[in-house]
Amino acid sequence: MAHHIDASELSFAPDSERNKVPILEVLKIELSDITEVWEIGSGTGQHAVFFSKEMPHLNWHTSDLKKKHRDIQGRIAISQLPNLRSPVELDVNLFPWSMQSIQAFFSANTLHIISQAAIRAFFKGIEQHLQNEGKLCIYGPFKYDGNFTSDSNEQFDRRLKQGDPASGIRDFEWINQLARDANCILQNDYEMPVNNRLLVWKKIV
Repeated sequence: MAHHIDASELSFAPDSERNKVPILEVLKIELSDITEVWEIGSGTGQHAVFFSKEMPHLNWHTSDLKKKHRDIQGRIAISQLPNLRSPVELDVNLFPWSMQSIQAFFSANTLHIISQAAIRAFFKGIEQHLQNEGKLCIYGPFKYDGNFTSDSNEQFDRRLKQGDPASGIRDFEWINQLARDANCILQNDYEMPVNNRLLVWKKIV
């Protein structure tokens, strides 16, 4: 007999619960004319379930490292949403990525967790797989002109580096240059709660 999945058995990210509504308000605008979106680093799957439920016009594809799939798959099974796709194994450092030409990518709270080399790989993958006129939406904390936007972000950056010296809050200017090198032009930089941003680029070839 198949084991029934209980949500209490799955990992839970309080941050994802807190930021999902503000992110949704932006995605409803930015992804209104898009039908397929790939989430890079779906984590616990909380965002994927919420966004695909609230935006039924989207086919929401999940992806992450294999060790994260149990939580994502569990939430997908519980949600029973017709427009939510099972996770694909994705390590941004390994090419080619297992996807075709994509209309839009979304990623939340990933760039300050992964290394600079992995971020470069991330944008290489975006350049290879994002369609012309496609959107790239990235949520998270950033520095501007080398400065943290708040004391709490500076403390957060210190904690990140204590856990993993390769992690840390990235400079917006560096990220934007990587995006430009991938033929992506910044369209919007939304101010979000708790000193986060939601950056949106469009690919122009």
